[in-house]
Amino acid sequence: MAKKESPFKADVVKGKVCLITGGGSGIGFEISTQFGKHGASVAIMGRRKQVLDAAVSSLHSLGVNAVGFEGDVRKQEDSRRVVESTVKHFGCLDILVNAAAGNFLVSAEDLSSNGFRTVIDIDSVGTFTMCHEALKYLKKGGHGRNSSRGGSILNISATLHYTASWYQIHVAAAKAAVDSITRNLALEWGTDYDIRVNGIAPGPIGDTPGMSKLVPDEIKSKTREVMPLYKIGDKWDIAMAALYLVSDAGKYVNGTTLIVDGGHWLSQPRHIPKEEVKKLSRDIEKRSRDKPVGVPTSKL
Repeated sequence: MAKKESPFKADVVKGKVCLITGGGSGIGFEISTQFGKHGASVAIMGRRKQVLDAAVSSLHSLGVNAVGFEGDVRKQEDSRRVVESTVKHFGCLDILVNAAAGNFLVSAEDLSSNGFRTVIDIDSVGTFTMCHEALKYLKKGGHGRNSSRGGSILNISATLHYTASWYQIHVAAAKAAVDSITRNLALEWGTDYDIRVNGIAPGPIGDTPGMSKLVPDEIKSKTREVMPLYKIGDKWDIAMAALYLVSDAGKYVNGTTLIVDGGHWLSQPRHIPKEEVKKLSRDIEKRSRDKPVGVPTSKL
């Protein structure tokens, strides 16, 4: 992908401290990178030390003030430790991004309860747990906060549950729960603690673990055939949406899950070629006019 210039000022999140789960790879890493490039200090959380170390090293090479913490969002003790470690390291917490996720292709009949539960635990329970542990630091007047305002939470969701998706019942259920968490916390914590809670629902994003699992090369061509609007987005697109939502540009946005997918979730197969529509429509209208109109008779 060609290097793209950000539409935001370089200091749009300057001085902010961000904690990003799943921030060592894929969309999470791009968000980490762009937040750092725009002035934020970044803590990333992940389960694999090797991935974390590589991500932090890459961020340091860009001049980003970054640190990595090992942890599993499914474990409350890990969530608490990483949140507390972030605050101890940077002095406060302004932004929490929940980007950790689990996914794989599987039909409903072949999906075990354990497999279903694992994705729910990572995406849904993990999101709630991280929010819950971060509350006392994000709320207005919270520990280490210099601002009179509360912080911001951003939950990475999906569009799979808007209709229905083949072989994604586990993720669709998990992301539906994430969207509900976003709305309910926006209501409760926005009212009580001045915390804005929003989400992003990405479409198919290139060069990510999710795409390699869900749309491998073996089925890419077939997918394009049945989805005329099918376009691959960039991780950059999601990171720019994230910057908007957590910056002052989005200060009046709360409880919204922003769809960033190029209209992909609206896609449907084109049953009739566009050039044939006019002729077909005229033929149907002609048949309708030429057809004898029966006079209904009453049986009364």
